[in-house]
Amino acid sequence: MMSFDIKKYARPNILDLEPYASARQEYNGPAAVHLDANENPYDTENGLNRYPDPLQAALKKKIAAIKGTIPAKVFIGNGSDEVIDLAFRILCEPGKDKVIVCPPTYGMYAISAAINNVALTTIKLTDDFQPDVEAILQAADESTKILMLCSPNNPTGNALPQTILLKLLNAFNGLVILDEAYIDFSKTESALSLLDSHPNLLVMQTLSKAWGLAGLRIGLAFASEFIINLFNKIKPPYNISSLSQQMALKALGQKEKMENEAEAIVSQRQMLAGILPGYSFVQKVFPSDANFLLLVVNDAKGLYEYLSANGIVVRNRSRDIPQSIRISIGTAEENQYLIQTLNQYDR
Repeated sequence: MMSFDIKKYARPNILDLEPYASARQEYNGPAAVHLDANENPYDTENGLNRYPDPLQAALKKKIAAIKGTIPAKVFIGNGSDEVIDLAFRILCEPGKDKVIVCPPTYGMYAISAAINNVALTTIKLTDDFQPDVEAILQAADESTKILMLCSPNNPTGNALPQTILLKLLNAFNGLVILDEAYIDFSKTESALSLLDSHPNLLVMQTLSKAWGLAGLRIGLAFASEFIINLFNKIKPPYNISSLSQQMALKALGQKEKMENEAEAIVSQRQMLAGILPGYSFVQKVFPSDANFLLLVVNDAKGLYEYLSANGIVVRNRSRDIPQSIRISIGTAEENQYLIQTLNQYDR
């Protein structure tokens, strides 16, 4: 196991912070009458007159069982965006510290850095959309606290080989955050297995993609118990609602359903990846380990507007990659309508 002391990197005021203790955290035993939290005592549907469990014990227990870890190494955020924001708050002094991002990648890394007044060091991905290890390590200095990576990467769709990840984990002096939002669509093994041997790793996942719960905003973080405790220190007291916890528990009890849907999405992705290169306006379709495909076309703006006019919404990613369109994988029926519409465009 490598040596890594998060206390050397976290902000001193966060380490010293005495967290807010909610009424539900101060008392953990059985109770017949709750008169501690200034709630409305009259019951409503699903017990919504009461505050939710601030640490989501039942949900963490279920997630930990599925992921092969323990609840103490799990943090649940209001979407992965909250996890990203809290990580910057924990580690980065505003106006002083830096994070490294590797575009093209998920845009909220840069937005969160800007919100928190954290300097952004940009190291572009290589031509095959992999992290430039040497450039990253050369750019990092003692003020660089976080390296943000995404695998499978958004918007390119490719996975990060574990060999490259290990090189960075073993050489980067700071916290490596690996965003695995799309891991359930990939054959690449999750980096969760590296947590015990690499305490400078934090893995993000989500229930928004393969689990089909984007509307609930359930983001997950897995890390050492000490790092997770720092997240629990500074999060809002009740950041995950009772309804979200209840519905997430229900979905997690249907793991086979999730796996079947993910398999169907991957099958449809492979089908589209075989068809799209045949269109005259498509220059390239990039390999994908996610639930979307990135393509380079002759006229991204024109194709986007044509699809929009026919009721199909895609993403024009030309700002990141010239003349590129990202297409999420829909149902078989939606994908057939996409193909029919593209057939008309290619005439």
